[in-house]
Amino acid sequence: MPEYEDFDLDRSIAQAWDGFEIRLGEVISVIDDSADFTIGCAAVDEDQVPYVTFTALDRTTIRAEASSNAVLGEAYQLGPEQLAEMERLGWLAPTTEGPRPTANFWLEMDQEASDRLAAATVGALRDVFGVQHPIFLDPGDLAEILTPRPEPLAATTEFAAEDVVATMPAGPEHLDTMVEAELTDMFGHAPLRDQEGDIALRVGSAMLFLRVSADGRELILFSVLVHDVVGRSRATEVLNDLNAEARMVKFHLVRDRVFASLSVLTHPFVPAHLHQAVRIMSDIADAIDDDLARKLGGRTAFEVE
Repeated sequence: MPEYEDFDLDRSIAQAWDGFEIRLGEVISVIDDSADFTIGCAAVDEDQVPYVTFTALDRTTIRAEASSNAVLGEAYQLGPEQLAEMERLGWLAPTTEGPRPTANFWLEMDQEASDRLAAATVGALRDVFGVQHPIFLDPGDLAEILTPRPEPLAATTEFAAEDVVATMPAGPEHLDTMVEAELTDMFGHAPLRDQEGDIALRVGSAMLFLRVSADGRELILFSVLVHDVVGRSRATEVLNDLNAEARMVKFHLVRDRVFASLSVLTHPFVPAHLHQAVRIMSDIADAIDDDLARKLGGRTAFEVE
């Protein structure tokens, strides 16, 4: 059976939000008047998407504003239950009075309460605005604060000289460190992880996970393409056909879920191999998950409008 047989998507998502909340609190705790930033949902259309902004009012006070119905597009309007949840989380209603009138929900807290402000922000993003995973956020300036953003990797088969240099890992931990460093260079910020150490990448309506093998000689890329498959016999036929045609990616049926996987040999580790593997898996996972879900009577991991 594949090494990711024990993978639990719900657990991974919960752990990702926990980690994101901790990192966000750390960033808020050091924000000053030169480091205002916005966290928004990744735009999928031209409609106004939800966001939360952070501003240092003085040396000790942070103000956060979360988008309200006055600024949200039609597809993102909040209903009564969502508005009540914002109040429960501690967000104050939009106001035309006071020194700082705003059309947004707002909070002002002492910077020492950065963990509380981070928790209120995660609650708004996850429970009110319906962001399914932190990877579906467009971090804006947050990525710049955490890690300087390099020039994006060019979409070409020609790699930089350093990307074709082979390095022999000293062990699994060394390999894991090199993989994380390479992904940070590729995407401009450190990747998200769960407690098992799996790295999560957003791939349209799918998610891609990376796991270093126990012996450090292999990097496994995998994605849960379809959940709740109705007919195993039908699924087996479809996946057999896919596996007969696929060049590098393998498709598996694990109970009622369809996985796609690709293995990269890492003894030695070559960054260019990782780049190619991420692109191949990203293209396939995002292109095939909706069609597979329709054929097999299941659902994709995430729904993207």
